[in-house]
Amino acid sequence: MKTWLLLVYKIPREPSANRVSIWRKLKRLGAISLHDALWVLPDKPNTREQLQWLVEEIEESGGEATLWESTPVSQKRHNALVRQFCEQADKLYAKILKEAAKGKPDLTALSRRYQQAEAISYFPSDLAKKVREALIAAAGESKR
Repeated sequence: MKTWLLLVYKIPREPSANRVSIWRKLKRLGAISLHDALWVLPDKPNTREQLQWLVEEIEESGGEATLWESTPVSQKRHNALVRQFCEQADKLYAKILKEAAKGKPDLTALSRRYQQAEAISYFPSDLAKKVREALIAAAGESKR
């Protein structure tokens, strides 16, 4: 089974901008909330580094944070986490694919959204391949 990173934190309510900033950064990383202030990400060098930076940021803003390595006790729970991460990324890919199918899509915006989806796509996705192919095809058509 794969190792996961768990971030547990507590941050002062005021100023609320600090809490919102941390929340946005976790969402941008594609972290999934398991409970109020308990977030999970796959253990990869990039996610580990990003979460270590978040721990520092939380502590500098007067909060408390701990980063844990964890392995689910059951394969079933591990598979459920993988499925959640795949579904989260695939939702973004599906939206991009839908936009790419429209006439004259904004390829710059779609490419940016594809890169954002790819950044949180921690597990292989057939839909990601389809989106990539659709964007390449659309780029080829726009050059004609």
